[in-house]
Amino acid sequence: MAIERGFRFGINFDEAFPRGLVMVGDVAPDNEFQSREDRAANRPVRQRVDEVTGKRQWKATVTDLGEEKAKRASFEITFLADVQPVPATSEVLPGMRPIELEGLTAEPRVGGQGEFKYQTYVFRATGFKAVAASAGKSARSSAASDDTSKAA
Repeated sequence: MAIERGFRFGINFDEAFPRGLVMVGDVAPDNEFQSREDRAANRPVRQRVDEVTGKRQWKATVTDLGEEKAKRASFEITFLADVQPVPATSEVLPGMRPIELEGLTAEPRVGGQGEFKYQTYVFRATGFKAVAASAGKSARSSAASDDTSKAA
């Protein structure tokens, strides 16, 4: 039994991005290519629709804080939703905000060119979750330090 090309694996956000993600910029519609002739004829811009779910596609540029190679650290996430997803966090620097994704899937792909190919993934999500991971981790670590101090 083989896995078909284009299969999307459901994955937990913390497993895919253990150090988190930072969104750079805003979420924008993922529009189909429009030729010069289409623009000259004032044809409307069409937003892409996912062929599997039938939902509209939105895109955002993110940076993986756990990626060591600079060329692979930033990439686009595709959101599948009827309405534009809105991040649940505020900006930490102008245009940058930590995010956590819900409904995350990964689709394996081959990246690179020529003899410099590598395995990469296309990530899709259904929306944003409120980022409480940093608060939760610090609370967990302080609770763990309390437990060790009680044991001593």
